Amino acid sequence: MRVLITGSHGLIGSELVWQLRTQGHEPIEWKRGTVVTPEELETVDAIVNLAGATTGKLPWTKKYKQELIQSRIDTTQMLVDAINACKNPPKVFVSGSASGFYGDTKANIATEESPKGVGFLSDLAYRWEEVAKQANTRVVIIRTTMVMSRKLGALGRLMRLLKLGVAGPLGSGKQWWAWISLPDEVRAILHLIQTESASGVYNLTAPESATCTQVIRSLGKQLNRPTIIPVPAFALRLAFGEGADELLLCNQKMTADKLLATGFEFLHPTLDEATAWVTKNPAE
Repeated sequence: MRVLITGSHGLIGSELVWQLRTQGHEPIEWKRGTVVTPEELETVDAIVNLAGATTGKLPWTKKYKQELIQSRIDTTQMLVDAINACKNPPKVFVSGSASGFYGDTKANIATEESPKGVGFLSDLAYRWEEVAKQANTRVVIIRTTMVMSRKLGALGRLMRLLKLGVAGPLGSGKQWWAWISLPDEVRAILHLIQTESASGVYNLTAPESATCTQVIRSLGKQLNRPTIIPVPAFALRLAFGEGADELLLCNQKMTADKLLATGFEFLHPTLDEATAWVTKNPAE
């Protein structure tokens, strides 16, 4: 396959490029600031749209919020316009989204049919998805959650504290954290590209649910470090503003049933398997 990728230098994008090349496919990396043409798209089999500034840069200023929005909406609209101008469009358009779509799920389990939540990230994900849905081809929208990676990613700050033995639950620690390992995230994307019956929204999350405390304790266990020093919610809010509530303190409990129903098999279906992979010779 020839696969055009936006956001190819990010955590997920770089792993996607590597997996495609390993499997004998041809990744085509979009250069930020350039315009994708219909003629270019008629030479590719699939598009994976991962462009977007990181939500992990906290706190979110008014200016940075605008960057978060524009970096997603503008690129996605450009791709959709080019797809819709093609005589022979790519067979599939995989476009990014996020678990933030659901907002705080409380004790409920979010399925792909669950309603939109409340908050900045929910509004952003909703707008992002609505643009992607306009493409005249098979559209797959991937609602990605916390990606566990040896390259740190979302776990970056936390892993440094864990290694020093000065980490613990964030807030109450009882909040649900949806998660997925980086290899499974990219394997799921490739699986959905190659599964012609797959379309619409998919939660990209591991099948095992875990609380914040369980995630941190599992990482601490693998690193043989204590995890007894909690970080109060007020301190997180003071440091990170609304991002603390939307990224760290809210409940994100999701089901992977729809993805599993396509025949996808996880490399790291359990939390302990994922944290063992993350902490084994992690990249610094």
